[in-house]
Amino acid sequence: MKLLFASQDINLLFGLCICLPFILIAVIIIYSRYRYKVLSRRNLKNKHIIITGGSSGIGKSLGHEAAKRGANVTLIARNEQRLVAAKTEVNASCVCSTQRIHTLSLDITNDFEEIEKAFIDLEQEMGPPYMIMNCAGNAVCGKLEDTSTEDIKKMFQLNCLGSIYATKAVVEKMKSQGFGHIVFVASEAAFVGIFGLSVYSASKFALRGFAEALNMEVRNHGVQVTVAYPPDTDTPGFAEEEKSKPQETRLISQTSGLWKPDEVAKRILNDSLAGYFTSTNGMDGFLLSTLCAGMSPSTNVAYLLLQAS
Repeated sequence: MKLLFASQDINLLFGLCICLPFILIAVIIIYSRYRYKVLSRRNLKNKHIIITGGSSGIGKSLGHEAAKRGANVTLIARNEQRLVAAKTEVNASCVCSTQRIHTLSLDITNDFEEIEKAFIDLEQEMGPPYMIMNCAGNAVCGKLEDTSTEDIKKMFQLNCLGSIYATKAVVEKMKSQGFGHIVFVASEAAFVGIFGLSVYSASKFALRGFAEALNMEVRNHGVQVTVAYPPDTDTPGFAEEEKSKPQETRLISQTSGLWKPDEVAKRILNDSLAGYFTSTNGMDGFLLSTLCAGMSPSTNVAYLLLQAS
Protein backbone atom coordinates (compact mmCIF):
# COMPACT_ATOMS: atom_id res chain seq x y z
CA MET A 1 0.00 0.00 0.00
CA LYS A 2 2.80 2.35 0.95
CA LEU A 3 4.58 1.50 -2.26
CA LEU A 4 1.43 2.36 -4.23
CA PHE A 5 1.15 5.77 -2.59
CA ALA A 6 4.86 6.40 -3.07
CA SER A 7 4.51 5.52 -6.74
CA GLN A 8 1.56 7.90 -7.12
CA ASP A 9 3.50 10.69 -5.38
CA ILE A 10 6.45 10.17 -7.69
CA ASN A 11 4.18 10.27 -10.75
CA LEU A 12 2.51 13.42 -9.46
CA LEU A 13 5.87 15.06 -8.81
CA PHE A 14 7.13 14.01 -12.23
CA GLY A 15 4.00 15.43 -13.86
CA LEU A 16 4.45 18.74 -12.00
CA CYS A 17 8.09 18.94 -13.10
CA ILE A 18 7.00 18.51 -16.70
CA CYS A 19 4.12 20.98 -16.48
CA LEU A 20 5.88 23.67 -14.42
CA PRO A 21 7.96 25.17 -17.26
CA PHE A 22 4.86 25.42 -19.46
CA ILE A 23 2.88 27.03 -16.64
CA LEU A 24 5.71 29.49 -16.03
CA ILE A 25 5.90 30.38 -19.74
CA ALA A 26 2.12 30.87 -19.85
CA VAL A 27 2.27 33.20 -16.80
CA ILE A 28 5.11 35.19 -18.39
CA ILE A 29 3.19 35.55 -21.67
CA ILE A 30 -0.01 36.63 -19.91
CA TYR A 31 1.87 39.14 -17.77
CA SER A 32 3.76 40.48 -20.79
CA ARG A 33 0.54 40.97 -22.75
CA TYR A 34 -1.12 42.70 -19.76
CA ARG A 35 1.88 44.97 -19.26
CA TYR A 36 1.96 45.82 -22.96
CA LYS A 37 -1.75 46.64 -22.96
CA VAL A 38 -1.39 49.00 -20.01
CA LEU A 39 1.78 50.78 -21.11
CA SER A 40 0.86 51.12 -24.79
CA ARG A 41 -2.30 53.05 -23.86
CA ARG A 42 -0.47 55.71 -21.88
CA ASN A 43 -1.76 59.23 -22.18
CA LEU A 44 0.66 61.70 -23.78
CA LYS A 45 -1.05 64.88 -22.60
CA ASN A 46 1.29 67.88 -22.71
CA LYS A 47 4.20 65.72 -23.88
CA HIS A 48 6.25 67.15 -26.75
CA ILE A 49 6.80 64.67 -29.57
CA ILE A 50 9.08 65.55 -32.49
CA ILE A 51 8.63 63.73 -35.79
CA THR A 52 11.06 64.06 -38.68
CA GLY A 53 9.62 63.23 -42.08
CA GLY A 54 6.31 64.33 -40.58
CA SER A 55 4.67 65.80 -43.66
CA SER A 56 3.61 62.50 -45.24
CA GLY A 57 3.56 58.72 -44.95
CA ILE A 58 4.33 56.99 -41.67
CA GLY A 59 5.58 60.24 -40.13
CA LYS A 60 2.28 62.02 -40.67
CA SER A 61 0.35 59.00 -39.39
CA LEU A 62 2.50 59.04 -36.25
CA GLY A 63 1.53 62.68 -35.86
CA HIS A 64 -2.13 61.67 -35.92
CA GLU A 65 -1.58 58.88 -33.36
CA ALA A 66 0.33 61.18 -31.00
CA ALA A 67 -2.30 63.91 -31.31
CA LYS A 68 -5.06 61.41 -30.48
CA ARG A 69 -3.31 60.79 -27.17
CA GLY A 70 -3.04 64.44 -26.21
CA ALA A 71 0.54 65.18 -27.26
CA ASN A 72 1.94 68.45 -28.53
CA VAL A 73 3.47 67.54 -31.88
CA THR A 74 6.20 69.07 -33.99
CA LEU A 75 6.28 67.93 -37.62
CA ILE A 76 9.63 68.38 -39.36
CA ALA A 77 10.16 68.19 -43.11
CA ARG A 78 11.66 70.23 -45.93
CA ASN A 79 8.58 71.10 -47.97
CA GLU A 80 6.67 73.94 -46.29
CA GLN A 81 3.50 73.47 -48.33
CA ARG A 82 3.23 69.81 -47.35
CA LEU A 83 3.91 70.73 -43.74
CA VAL A 84 1.04 73.23 -43.73
CA ALA A 85 -1.31 70.61 -45.18
CA ALA A 86 -0.10 67.98 -42.69
CA LYS A 87 -0.58 70.38 -39.77
CA THR A 88 -4.19 70.95 -40.77
CA GLU A 89 -4.82 67.21 -40.94
CA VAL A 90 -3.09 66.39 -37.65
CA ASN A 91 -4.92 69.24 -35.91
CA ALA A 92 -8.15 67.38 -36.63
CA SER A 93 -6.90 64.49 -34.48
CA CYS A 94 -6.33 66.62 -31.37
CA VAL A 95 -8.44 65.68 -28.36
CA CYS A 96 -8.24 68.92 -26.37
CA SER A 97 -8.12 72.61 -27.16
CA THR A 98 -4.78 73.19 -25.42
CA GLN A 99 -2.84 70.90 -27.76
CA ARG A 100 -0.36 72.46 -30.14
CA ILE A 101 0.71 71.21 -33.55
CA HIS A 102 3.86 72.93 -34.71
CA THR A 103 5.78 72.66 -37.98
CA LEU A 104 9.44 73.18 -38.70
CA SER A 105 10.84 73.37 -42.21
CA LEU A 106 14.31 71.88 -41.87
CA ASP A 107 16.66 69.75 -43.93
CA ILE A 108 18.13 67.28 -41.42
CA THR A 109 20.99 66.49 -43.81
CA ASN A 110 22.36 70.02 -43.38
CA ASP A 111 25.33 70.93 -41.19
CA PHE A 112 24.76 69.86 -37.61
CA GLU A 113 25.20 73.39 -36.26
CA GLU A 114 22.15 74.52 -38.24
CA ILE A 115 20.10 71.58 -37.01
CA GLU A 116 21.20 72.10 -33.41
CA LYS A 117 20.19 75.78 -33.48
CA ALA A 118 16.78 74.90 -34.95
CA PHE A 119 16.19 72.37 -32.16
CA ILE A 120 17.22 74.86 -29.46
CA ASP A 121 14.69 77.34 -30.84
CA LEU A 122 12.12 74.54 -31.07
CA GLU A 123 12.53 73.68 -27.39
CA GLN A 124 11.95 77.29 -26.42
CA GLU A 125 8.78 77.31 -28.52
CA MET A 126 7.33 73.89 -27.66
CA GLY A 127 9.06 72.72 -24.50
CA PRO A 128 11.56 69.93 -23.82
CA PRO A 129 11.38 66.85 -26.03
CA TYR A 130 9.66 63.78 -24.59
CA MET A 131 10.07 61.70 -27.72
CA ILE A 132 11.75 62.07 -31.09
CA MET A 133 10.59 59.82 -33.92
CA ASN A 134 13.10 59.68 -36.77
CA CYS A 135 10.96 58.87 -39.82
CA ALA A 136 12.66 60.81 -42.58
CA GLY A 137 14.07 58.54 -45.26
CA ASN A 138 13.95 57.53 -48.89
CA ALA A 139 14.85 54.64 -51.16
CA VAL A 140 16.16 54.69 -54.70
CA CYS A 141 15.75 51.18 -56.09
CA GLY A 142 18.13 49.62 -58.57
CA LYS A 143 21.20 47.45 -58.90
CA LEU A 144 24.39 49.02 -57.60
CA GLU A 145 25.84 49.67 -61.07
CA ASP A 146 22.63 51.52 -62.00
CA THR A 147 22.61 53.68 -58.86
CA SER A 148 24.31 57.05 -59.17
CA THR A 149 26.87 58.13 -56.60
CA GLU A 150 24.64 61.13 -55.91
CA ASP A 151 21.72 58.86 -54.97
CA ILE A 152 24.03 56.74 -52.81
CA LYS A 153 25.15 59.83 -50.96
CA LYS A 154 21.60 61.13 -50.54
CA MET A 155 20.31 57.85 -49.11
CA PHE A 156 23.04 57.66 -46.50
CA GLN A 157 22.69 61.33 -45.63
CA LEU A 158 18.93 61.12 -45.09
CA ASN A 159 18.38 57.55 -43.89
CA CYS A 160 21.34 57.41 -41.55
CA LEU A 161 23.10 60.72 -40.93
CA GLY A 162 19.85 62.69 -40.78
CA SER A 163 18.57 60.51 -37.94
CA ILE A 164 21.93 60.69 -36.16
CA TYR A 165 22.06 64.49 -36.41
CA ALA A 166 18.48 64.96 -35.19
CA THR A 167 19.09 62.57 -32.31
CA LYS A 168 22.36 64.25 -31.37
CA ALA A 169 20.45 67.54 -31.16
CA VAL A 170 18.18 66.20 -28.38
CA VAL A 171 20.06 63.41 -26.62
CA GLU A 172 21.99 65.59 -24.18
CA LYS A 173 18.79 67.34 -23.10
CA MET A 174 17.00 64.01 -22.62
CA LYS A 175 19.85 62.61 -20.53
CA SER A 176 20.03 65.72 -18.35
CA GLN A 177 16.26 65.74 -17.70
CA GLY A 178 16.31 62.02 -16.91
CA PHE A 179 13.67 60.91 -19.40
CA GLY A 180 13.00 60.69 -23.11
CA HIS A 181 12.46 58.25 -25.92
CA ILE A 182 14.28 57.98 -29.24
CA VAL A 183 12.57 56.11 -32.07
CA PHE A 184 14.18 55.13 -35.36
CA VAL A 185 12.06 54.01 -38.28
CA ALA A 186 14.29 51.61 -40.18
CA SER A 187 12.92 48.90 -42.49
CA GLU A 188 12.68 45.13 -42.80
CA ALA A 189 15.61 45.69 -45.17
CA ALA A 190 17.68 46.35 -42.03
CA PHE A 191 17.26 42.66 -41.13
CA VAL A 192 18.09 41.16 -44.50
CA GLY A 193 19.60 42.44 -47.73
CA ILE A 194 17.17 42.63 -50.64
CA PHE A 195 17.94 42.51 -54.37
CA GLY A 196 17.75 46.01 -55.85
CA LEU A 197 18.01 47.68 -52.44
CA SER A 198 21.71 47.22 -51.73
CA VAL A 199 22.48 50.83 -50.78
CA TYR A 200 19.14 51.34 -49.01
CA SER A 201 19.68 48.16 -46.97
CA ALA A 202 23.19 49.32 -46.07
CA SER A 203 21.90 52.66 -44.78
CA LYS A 204 19.23 50.96 -42.67
CA PHE A 205 21.64 48.32 -41.34
CA ALA A 206 23.87 51.22 -40.25
CA LEU A 207 20.94 52.88 -38.51
CA ARG A 208 20.20 49.68 -36.62
CA GLY A 209 23.79 49.41 -35.42
CA PHE A 210 23.76 53.03 -34.31
CA ALA A 211 20.53 52.50 -32.36
CA GLU A 212 21.87 49.42 -30.56
CA ALA A 213 25.03 51.24 -29.49
CA LEU A 214 23.10 54.40 -28.52
CA ASN A 215 20.80 52.32 -26.33
CA MET A 216 23.82 51.31 -24.24
CA GLU A 217 24.82 54.94 -23.84
CA VAL A 218 21.47 56.34 -22.73
CA ARG A 219 19.51 53.63 -20.90
CA ASN A 220 21.09 54.39 -17.51
CA HIS A 221 19.95 58.00 -17.91
CA GLY A 222 16.24 57.17 -18.17
CA VAL A 223 16.19 57.42 -21.97
CA GLN A 224 14.72 54.60 -24.07
CA VAL A 225 15.41 53.59 -27.65
CA THR A 226 13.08 51.82 -30.09
CA VAL A 227 13.86 50.66 -33.62
CA ALA A 228 10.89 50.04 -35.93
CA TYR A 229 11.19 47.73 -38.93
CA PRO A 230 8.09 48.45 -41.02
CA PRO A 231 7.19 46.36 -44.07
CA ASP A 232 6.26 47.88 -47.45
CA THR A 233 3.80 50.66 -46.64
CA ASP A 234 1.43 52.53 -48.93
CA THR A 235 3.09 55.95 -48.78
CA PRO A 236 4.15 58.56 -51.34
CA GLY A 237 7.71 57.35 -50.84
CA PHE A 238 6.75 53.79 -51.74
CA ALA A 239 4.97 55.02 -54.87
CA GLU A 240 8.17 56.79 -55.88
CA GLU A 241 10.19 53.62 -55.27
CA GLU A 242 7.94 51.69 -57.63
CA LYS A 243 9.07 53.85 -60.55
CA SER A 244 12.64 52.51 -60.47
CA LYS A 245 12.14 49.12 -58.81
CA PRO A 246 13.70 46.19 -60.71
CA GLN A 247 11.37 43.30 -61.51
CA GLU A 248 13.22 41.01 -59.08
CA THR A 249 12.71 43.52 -56.25
CA ARG A 250 9.04 43.91 -57.13
CA LEU A 251 8.48 40.14 -57.02
CA ILE A 252 10.15 39.89 -53.61
CA SER A 253 8.12 42.83 -52.33
CA GLN A 254 4.83 41.35 -53.46
CA THR A 255 5.29 38.27 -51.26
CA SER A 256 4.58 40.24 -48.08
CA GLY A 257 1.79 42.59 -49.16
CA LEU A 258 1.33 46.32 -48.63
CA TRP A 259 0.43 47.88 -45.27
CA LYS A 260 -1.46 51.06 -44.49
CA PRO A 261 0.60 53.82 -42.83
CA ASP A 262 -1.95 54.25 -40.00
CA GLU A 263 -1.60 50.56 -39.07
CA VAL A 264 2.17 50.77 -39.06
CA ALA A 265 2.25 54.05 -37.10
CA LYS A 266 -0.10 52.76 -34.41
CA ARG A 267 2.07 49.71 -33.84
CA ILE A 268 5.25 51.79 -33.69
CA LEU A 269 3.82 54.16 -31.09
CA ASN A 270 2.31 51.34 -29.02
CA ASP A 271 5.55 49.35 -29.02
CA SER A 272 7.54 52.46 -28.13
CA LEU A 273 5.29 53.36 -25.20
CA ALA A 274 5.45 49.75 -24.00
CA GLY A 275 9.23 50.09 -23.85
CA TYR A 276 10.06 47.67 -26.66
CA PHE A 277 13.42 48.04 -28.34
CA THR A 278 12.14 46.31 -31.50
CA SER A 279 8.88 47.08 -33.29
CA THR A 280 7.60 45.03 -36.23
CA ASN A 281 4.38 44.41 -38.14
CA GLY A 282 2.88 41.11 -39.24
CA MET A 283 4.24 37.57 -39.31
CA ASP A 284 7.10 38.45 -41.69
CA GLY A 285 8.37 41.12 -39.32
CA PHE A 286 7.96 38.83 -36.32
CA LEU A 287 9.94 36.03 -37.95
CA LEU A 288 12.68 38.35 -39.20
CA SER A 289 13.10 40.01 -35.80
CA THR A 290 13.24 36.59 -34.12
CA LEU A 291 15.67 34.95 -36.53
CA CYS A 292 17.87 38.03 -36.96
CA ALA A 293 17.82 39.31 -33.37
CA GLY A 294 21.57 38.94 -32.95
CA MET A 295 22.70 40.88 -29.87
CA SER A 296 19.82 43.36 -29.98
CA PRO A 297 18.46 44.03 -26.48
CA SER A 298 15.20 42.27 -25.65
CA THR A 299 12.77 44.11 -23.38
CA ASN A 300 10.15 41.36 -23.46
CA VAL A 301 10.84 38.20 -21.42
CA ALA A 302 8.46 36.03 -23.45
CA TYR A 303 10.06 37.24 -26.69
CA LEU A 304 13.54 36.55 -25.26
CA LEU A 305 12.54 32.97 -24.45
CA LEU A 306 11.29 32.53 -27.97
CA GLN A 307 14.54 33.84 -29.44
CA ALA A 308 16.56 31.51 -27.21
CA SER A 309 14.55 28.51 -28.30
